[in-house]
Amino acid sequence: MNDFLPIDSESAFNAFLDSHDSYRRTLPLDDLRETDYGRLDRLGHVYLDYTGGGLYAESQVAAHHDLLSNQVLGNPHSHNPTSLAATHFVDEARDAVHEFFNASKDEYEVVFTANASSALKLVGESYPFEKDACYLLSYDNHNSVNGIREFARSRGAEIVYVPVRNPELRLDEELIHRGLTQHSPCEHRLFAYPAQSNFSGVHHPLEWIDEAHENGWDVLLDCAAYAPTNKLDLGVIKADFVPLSFYKMFGYPTGIGALIARKEALAKLRRPWFAGGTITLASVQGEGWYHLAPGSTGFEDGTVNYLGLSAITIGLRHLKSAGIDTIHERVTDLADWLLAEMSSLAHTDGAPMVRIFGPETMARRGATLAFYLLDPEGAVYDVQRIESLAGEQRISVRTGCFCNPGDGEVAHDITRDDMAECFDEPAVPVTYDQCQRIITDTTGKVPNTIRVSLGIASTFGDVYRFMEFAATFRDRPARDVRGQHDAQG
Repeated sequence: MNDFLPIDSESAFNAFLDSHDSYRRTLPLDDLRETDYGRLDRLGHVYLDYTGGGLYAESQVAAHHDLLSNQVLGNPHSHNPTSLAATHFVDEARDAVHEFFNASKDEYEVVFTANASSALKLVGESYPFEKDACYLLSYDNHNSVNGIREFARSRGAEIVYVPVRNPELRLDEELIHRGLTQHSPCEHRLFAYPAQSNFSGVHHPLEWIDEAHENGWDVLLDCAAYAPTNKLDLGVIKADFVPLSFYKMFGYPTGIGALIARKEALAKLRRPWFAGGTITLASVQGEGWYHLAPGSTGFEDGTVNYLGLSAITIGLRHLKSAGIDTIHERVTDLADWLLAEMSSLAHTDGAPMVRIFGPETMARRGATLAFYLLDPEGAVYDVQRIESLAGEQRISVRTGCFCNPGDGEVAHDITRDDMAECFDEPAVPVTYDQCQRIITDTTGKVPNTIRVSLGIASTFGDVYRFMEFAATFRDRPARDVRGQHDAQG
């Protein structure tokens, strides 16, 4: 049994260093935490929701403020001095994205969007889904990837899902291989999966990209959860469509994402409309008369966020200075310790206190951990109540299904019949909370999850404080740790 913790935090940290010697190479990030993220310790926060959103460095905001304070910038769609100045910063940001991801300008275009979801919608609405098209995707996907199926469905394309398997929530590799190699002939084929699960943290094999290409598939690789703590080299990983949200990488600004797309794949897309800035010329006197602008411009709707894009250059420069490999090493070591401690945490009678969804070691996974806390009888503590109690101690975790229903349904053994009750009356929308209650009341299952995730400013002190919090539930019955709706039930 783990009686967390028999030693003080300093001794625990020294023991951690003894078992994770590579962490010493990341200690400069502690200085960065003190100087650029000092508000965390000053305000007493433990931030464990990096997969939900990254944290901005104070130097990023200061640098962007200084830039804007010393420029006069106008709409880029002109040739006056303020427009040319803005165009310069837009081009600089595009160049920074190409460089950071080693995406050759000869091979890739960088399309700026509002976020990763907008990038995915752009692909979905423009991909040539027809009756001779196929959309192959994994259960483990963000809802913005799942949503593309509605474009495919409306045009008669075939849709095939590949399930994940308990207990590690990895995709069935044999089914992936079968889907890529033995599928019925389709003229247009799109295969979509995440490099890192935003639910379980699983890293899915990037080798599938080459296999897909060999069999005539275009590949959409969702990297929104992967890019903040892993090196993504598009000179090696030749995905066709890569959606990103920059706030998940470095916190500021929100409202800007990108679709990094191979030119060959981008040329297949057919936009269903045009907007200001996406065309070179249009006429109102001739129906259908317009010329789409070449390259990335033809896919950027209206005026890009020209004031915010300079902050993208600053943010990428900040990550490069910190070192993406250093960040990866740090979060891997911290998550490894946290997984081990959570796996061994037990009640006095030896009953486990934690059930982890996904891999229990750091083999082929990232620093995103999904789990339940369990009482001595194995009952699940109310997830939302846990989040609330953590919040009272300024510990930020996330609960829910994280916009990833496929992983959530498999992890919690939710069947198709279980879900059907939430869709019995299409005219009466059911909220997530209502669906959770329906399933819990009818099956006893708990379709809700706690997630912690680590990032650039994470320290040993953060994960130590979380484990101190988790240990406070030892020997407490679940009925004594209830949410408001349970207490009233």
